[in-house]
Amino acid sequence: SGQVRGLCGTFNGDQRDEFTTPEGDVEPGIAAFANAFRAAGACPALGPAIPDPCGGFPGSRERAEAACALLMGPAFQ
Repeated sequence: SGQVRGLCGTFNGDQRDEFTTPEGDVEPGIAAFANAFRAAGACPALGPAIPDPCGGFPGSRERAEAACALLMGPAFQ
């Protein structure tokens, strides 16, 4: 607790700073927060609406489900 930062949040008990960017800014929305971690040219920037992740990357559902299982697993509970 209190020792992490990044896409998984701060895990410090204060939900107001969960969307802290690498520059230390706190973004109010998920799209701006996610775009702050985007590698230039690696993927398109997110717009204001949250896209369906499986629609943008067909065939990646299994890999995404495996990654989400880690985040939902005991290490992050």
